[in-house]
Amino acid sequence: MAPGGSACKEVVESDHTVINYDIKAESNTALTKTSFGLGGKQGIYSNNGVHELLECPVCTNLMYPPIHQKLHFLYLTLEECPNGHTLCSNCKNRVHNCCPTCRFDLGNIRCLALEKVAESLELPCKYQSLGCHDIFPYYGKLKHEQHCRFRPYNCPYAGSECSVTGDIPTLVAHLKDDHQVDMHDGCTFNHRYVKSDPNEVENATWMLTVFNCFGRQFCLHFEAFQLGMALVYMAFLRFMGDDDEAKKFSYSLEVGAHGRRLIWQGIPRSIRDSHRKVRDSQDGLIIQRNMALYFSGGDRTELKLRITGRIWKEE
Repeated sequence: MAPGGSACKEVVESDHTVINYDIKAESNTALTKTSFGLGGKQGIYSNNGVHELLECPVCTNLMYPPIHQKLHFLYLTLEECPNGHTLCSNCKNRVHNCCPTCRFDLGNIRCLALEKVAESLELPCKYQSLGCHDIFPYYGKLKHEQHCRFRPYNCPYAGSECSVTGDIPTLVAHLKDDHQVDMHDGCTFNHRYVKSDPNEVENATWMLTVFNCFGRQFCLHFEAFQLGMALVYMAFLRFMGDDDEAKKFSYSLEVGAHGRRLIWQGIPRSIRDSHRKVRDSQDGLIIQRNMALYFSGGDRTELKLRITGRIWKEE
């Protein structure tokens, strides 16, 4: 649940077994551990030490000239002091235009010679240790790394500002151990979501469930949030893998009662897409509050939604 959200209860029914879950509010303290170091310096492909000349002495990141500024990536300008010391443009502002090596004013001198040297270098991806063994021109390295299929995944949990990253097995263990997410085997499910006072549920994220299906993992989200002036409930599925793999699967969700039903069918979104991006694109089963209360029956004062679903693999 998002910080400040209301507690609710989720009942998961599978094989005639009913399990109750009390969903507690997340702490405002964000998790900060990571599973991989993303510096990537161990992957620098050079046997002559030239790359060391391209390291900023302040932040130790590789420096990039503005030759690719037309692209929407953050490249660093090489700056040089009168004595030839270099640093990146970001750190130039941090050191108040004073060279950290000799304390001379930096001015606005470009080190064009070093920029030219950089053009001749080819470097490996910083995710080389995670399986990427390709080599890239110096100025193409950053662009590749932003889309590298070996880059770590972000934690898919939506109830807190979690900064944990890692591969899929690492994140599955993290969700189970640190977020107490429920894990279920199987490709069909039957969930019953209960909330005693649905009027309290605004911008509240409800506990997600992870399904092991076809040897892969899928995250089922169900939550309430404000869509314009209306309170709506939404359920959707995310795939723990890349988008090209997610497109090999489909899923359906169904909710209903009293002879009426809503059915959603779609393709699970990759966890490369953030929870908020999927939610805001309304790519899932959306239930208006009045309809949700109608499905709940009774005096319409308590939310009782039963959502069934199925995951299958496209041939």
